[in-house]
Parts: sequence; structure tokens; C-alpha cells
Amino acid sequence: MNDAETPEVPNATTPSQVALQARVDQLEQQAADYKLLLADMQTSGRRLRDDSDKQRKYAAEPVFRDLLAVIDNLDRAIAEANKAGDGGPLKIGVTATIVLFLDVLKRHGVKRIETVQGSPFDPNLHEAVMEQPTNDVAAGGVYQVLAQGYQLHDRVLRPATVIVASAPPAGG
Repeated sequence: MNDAETPEVPNATTPSQVALQARVDQLEQQAADYKLLLADMQTSGRRLRDDSDKQRKYAAEPVFRDLLAVIDNLDRAIAEANKAGDGGPLKIGVTATIVLFLDVLKRHGVKRIETVQGSPFDPNLHEAVMEQPTNDVAAGGVYQVLAQGYQLHDRVLRPATVIVASAPPAGG
């Protein structure tokens, strides 16, 4: 018989083949473990980047929240000037200051929550302090805005403080 006609013995394994197969299995398991570890590291890296971006995006939130009281006082000054019928330079200056102030805040991602009388009440953007029975506004709508609300990017800094309209009592 020559070498070309060597019969193959089925399922015959030598100790070196068993050891080699065990080593291949071990390396395949290590490769699978490595892939899982790599995926975990990539996920952790993405989460760290997202957290860092969010931290940077909202870092000035406490400062902006404190500055809202200044805007409220300027708004009150304009309201009082309107009540007194004053249209002089003081009112014009305060109005210009408010516009400038809001412009600066807008450049940093702060904007007013636009709330007008009659708009639907949204508990995500508004804080109701009371209800007012009325026929002027549909029930559940904003009857009066007491204080403007503000957002920083997509996060509410302060909800708008509003009075919500309710249906008037029957016969009233």
C-alpha cells in the first residue's frame, strides 16, 4: 500500500489533537470575552461622553435660575409704569434692559415659555396656583399669567405660574 491509499480511521483522535482542540476552544472563549469587554468599554465611553455633554450643557442652570428674579423685577417695573401711564425714558430704558437681558440668556440656551391667556394648561410647563371661574376662557385654559416660565435648552428652569380657568358655577 502506498501513502495515497492510507485509510482514514473515523473519530480517531490523538492526545495532541485533543489538546489542540481544547486550546482552540479556550482561545474562542477568550475572543468572545474580549468582544464583550470591548462592547462594555464602548458603552461606558459613550455614557461618559453623554454625561459630560449634559454636565456642560446645564452647568450654568443655578446661575440662570437666580437671574430670573432680576427679570421678574424688571417686568414688574414695566407693569407699574404702564399702570401709571408713564411712557418716559425710564420705561424705555427698562424695556431695553429686559430685551438685552433676554437676548443674552437666549444666546446661552435660555428662553421664555410663551404662555398667553387662553392657551391650554400644560403641567410640564405651567404651575397652577389657583382656579378662576370664568366665561372668558375655556375651562382648563390659562386665565392669567402671574410669572413667566423659562427653559434652559429642553429643561424647564422654572414653570410659568398661572391661574387656570374653570367653568363658572351653574346659574352664576
